[in-house]
Amino acid sequence: MKDITIRPDKSDIVNEAPHPCMVWIPGGKFRMGSDTHYPEESPAHEVQVEGFWMDKFNVTNQEFERFVQETSYVTIAERPLNAEDYPGADPAMLLPGSLVFQKPSKRVDLNNYMNWWAFIHGANWRHPEGPGSDLKERWEHPVTHVAWEDVEAYAKWIGKELPTEAEWEFASRGGHEGKVFEWGDEMTPNKKMMANFWQGEFPWQNFNLDGYEGTSPVGVYPANGYGLHDMCGNVWEWTQDWYVSRHKADKSKACCIPSNPRGGERDASFDPHQPDIKIPRKVLKGGSHLCAPNYCFRFRPAARSPQMIDSGSCHIGFRCIVRVLSNKL
Repeated sequence: MKDITIRPDKSDIVNEAPHPCMVWIPGGKFRMGSDTHYPEESPAHEVQVEGFWMDKFNVTNQEFERFVQETSYVTIAERPLNAEDYPGADPAMLLPGSLVFQKPSKRVDLNNYMNWWAFIHGANWRHPEGPGSDLKERWEHPVTHVAWEDVEAYAKWIGKELPTEAEWEFASRGGHEGKVFEWGDEMTPNKKMMANFWQGEFPWQNFNLDGYEGTSPVGVYPANGYGLHDMCGNVWEWTQDWYVSRHKADKSKACCIPSNPRGGERDASFDPHQPDIKIPRKVLKGGSHLCAPNYCFRFRPAARSPQMIDSGSCHIGFRCIVRVLSNKL
């Protein structure tokens, strides 16, 4: 990948994409987070990010297949887990596999996510629902069942990086400052589906109004103001930041607005509800096809979720960015 040199008017940056299907995100100040939805999104606060290039689409199964063919890479979901990292775990749960959504046939207790999630042996990016499933007619869908190590390996191979949470959220808003969704404040303007999210009562009833009950091909829904597709819905997306349960508040002085902020510390990202498992967590952004207005209303730019770095699932994917030389982290 060639270096991009910054000139005063930055015309070379904007006009010369370092890779195909990337768009220039101009950067700027914006209010990150939300004070009106989930606690982990608050407080809303002002930050600034510098411009960067971003993939227009999620990395697809076809693109990930090329990476695997050229490198012989084996994803975490295809490897057995180390028993020492999971004290007291059922040995059967250490076999290769991943989490797969299984729709119940009737209403269930929403306080117990095990009513719709199952660890399936043999589930991985090649077999999204487990043995017997494949990628036929899904090559243009986002790759799923990828853990943090997997997405890092892909990004390094292709010469890109993963975005920070602030970069991702700024890009997702598409210039629509302060709006609930990346396209505005109305969930389905003129009854038009703007993203792939759950349509019905989660987790048992999906009206499938857009024709996609699971993931959808990249680019099916309208692009946001920066030309990015599927920033919200379809699949959650990995970011570089370690998870913290709340954002930092605004600085008392306008001159102290954080520039290109990062998340918390690695060792502070562990799940406090599982003190015996010291697996750090990264921030996921954007929600997925399993997010619904009645549960996990997170197909919004401000939404965020923690994810242990050792695992993926059937609704987690990623996209990459390229930073300009002055904005290397």
